[in-house]
Amino acid sequence: MSDTSKSTLPGRVAGIDYGTVRVGVAISDPARSIASPLCVHTLSGEQADAKFFKTLVQDEDIRLFVVGVPVHLSGQESQKSAEARQFAAWLTQITGVPHALEDERYSSKFAEDALMAAGLTKKRRKERIDMLAAQGILAAYLQRGDAAPPDLAGLDER
Repeated sequence: MSDTSKSTLPGRVAGIDYGTVRVGVAISDPARSIASPLCVHTLSGEQADAKFFKTLVQDEDIRLFVVGVPVHLSGQESQKSAEARQFAAWLTQITGVPHALEDERYSSKFAEDALMAAGLTKKRRKERIDMLAAQGILAAYLQRGDAAPPDLAGLDER
């Protein structure tokens, strides 16, 4: 269950592109108008991951996590969707920071296109794709504001 009750507190929003190996992270500016890629965190165990995200919250004044949920073009969810939802709940549990869920249908395509246009090698694209996907997830959330998109009104329980 999402907990966005504190989402109006001033401070930055972190966009999360969840993967089973790597997690892309992007952050907003304090005014929540610009999304910027920040880093890629390689998952390395619950304690180390908890420390990373607690430090992120502290250092960057994160007040909300926006976690991308992979949804098929048909709108159907998959096992990966359930995993992303679980990860979002875990983030809230370990940091105390609420989360919202965002459709990430096109985030990887957006990131791959941007990296291809920049002329990066396959290796360099792989190093950056997750944080750019997180930027796309966060940018979509920020552009929309706090209103749920019409085709995903039930994506999170606001």
